[in-house]
Amino acid sequence: MNLPKAVADLVKAQDNFDSVAYANCFAETAVVFDEGKTHHGKMEIKNWIAKSNKEYQVKMKPLEYSETEQILKAEISGTFPGSPLILTYHYEFKDELIQSLKITG
Repeated sequence: MNLPKAVADLVKAQDNFDSVAYANCFAETAVVFDEGKTHHGKMEIKNWIAKSNKEYQVKMKPLEYSETEQILKAEISGTFPGSPLILTYHYEFKDELIQSLKITG
């Protein structure tokens, strides 16, 4: 599967539970929408994913990527009820970094 570098790096960072590397996939002014909450900027994104990693130990397995729609479908598994799940990641990019990420079920 041919993923944009920022997305491939994000998957690798997630699987290594590396919140700093995960946040570095995002532009400074990036926004993440997940579980009804909005996280603004790299620092807030880093804190959110660090907490999530500690709580849920999520691993990502990319299933398909649409370059035209900039959507990744991935199976996630971890220590959360209902694991594994298939989620959809809606991306917008700026200067090859993620500017916006919306995660839906």
